[in-house]
Amino acid sequence: MNSKSVHLIATDPPFNKGRDFHATPDSLADGASFHDRWSWDKDVHEEWVDQITDDWPLVMNVITGSRSSYGDDMGAFLCYMAVRLIAMHRVLRDDGSIYLHCDHTASHYLKELMDAIFGRAQFRNEIVWCYTGPSNTKRWWPRKHDVLLFYAKSKTTTFNCDAVRVPYRQLNTQHREAGGGGIGGNLTPETVNEFRKRGKVPEDWWPEFSPVGRIASERTGYPTQKPLALYERIVRASSNEGDVVLDPFAGCATTCVAAEKLKRQWVGIDIWEKAHEHVIKRLRNESMLAVPDSDREDLWRMFGEIKCTKEIPERTDDGDTAAPFLKTKTRVDEPKGPKMTRKKMLEALLEQHGYKCQGCDRSFDDARYLELDHNTPRADGGINHISNRILLCGPCNRAKSHTLTLSGLRKLNKKNGWMALEDKHK
Repeated sequence: MNSKSVHLIATDPPFNKGRDFHATPDSLADGASFHDRWSWDKDVHEEWVDQITDDWPLVMNVITGSRSSYGDDMGAFLCYMAVRLIAMHRVLRDDGSIYLHCDHTASHYLKELMDAIFGRAQFRNEIVWCYTGPSNTKRWWPRKHDVLLFYAKSKTTTFNCDAVRVPYRQLNTQHREAGGGGIGGNLTPETVNEFRKRGKVPEDWWPEFSPVGRIASERTGYPTQKPLALYERIVRASSNEGDVVLDPFAGCATTCVAAEKLKRQWVGIDIWEKAHEHVIKRLRNESMLAVPDSDREDLWRMFGEIKCTKEIPERTDDGDTAAPFLKTKTRVDEPKGPKMTRKKMLEALLEQHGYKCQGCDRSFDDARYLELDHNTPRADGGINHISNRILLCGPCNRAKSHTLTLSGLRKLNKKNGWMALEDKHK
């Protein structure tokens, strides 16, 4: 998708719950399933690690730290989420926002990941969707809430507070002196009615939305379905009519249905092959789509204004990187041809230079003391190609940081006396 083409992302990804989920047989979503188990060896692609390490070092710090403190499964899950959240950051407009649905399993780890990608300053709310229900637990408090992490792309994000106001539950109508607290001033029946009519912006805890299990009219059999009204509130608050809403984990299409109902454009993406059929069925059930019944097996066809496709869209923008610190730099295209992985680059440079740091000329007896870095920093438009790669020891890599070139690092090392001693017999 083109960069900066989406106004709102509202999505409900896997939670790293260590389970497999399957839709109820004979349900509207029959056949839908996904796994929520993660393994570093099986689920993490080498190119993901390379991309994050090169362009998003703070994100890799979060993944590495979480993997170390929690385990490989959390590291793999966060790596999977990171490459997708990086892409979501790219496609969001500057006035856009994102709501990431999660629960206690990984919400605190995802919060760190979102801070690293969107920036801590763009965090807006940790919204708690709380609900009640039976529980057999006797060793802790029943876990009856989910979390929605709300981030803005910038300070100019859309937020329609008046569109989501709710009635006051109780209003103190007793006489108050001006500035005495509550609404303030002297309350009269007229001002009380005015405030009651206007309502209030909901707090960041939402108890009024029942789980789908109790809403027979909405149930599709999808294993992690969320209530439509919950996502309608999000769409109302953070987008306007005609805006583009994206759900890259579309599942049973709750975000898509909410967006259609509120006259937004929308894009849903899902790994389930029949997801588009499910969207159409739900829209029909909600009386928002009038198409004739058909037994055709052509899965990827157009229904009115709804386009269903397996093909990857062609980008019509400049194809720029998602890394924010590169967006203001002159973009340099890498040479065409197969890309080398970081592992292959490391092996090629070791063969060429031996186990020697190119920053301080010290030699080592093991490759683990050397790290792959860029000659011209990425922040200055340097490319990830091997022609722009160097081998540095840990201290030199930290001294070089993301600002110095190799020549600048060597000048710094010579100035501070950090270069290896030259062989006096030569």
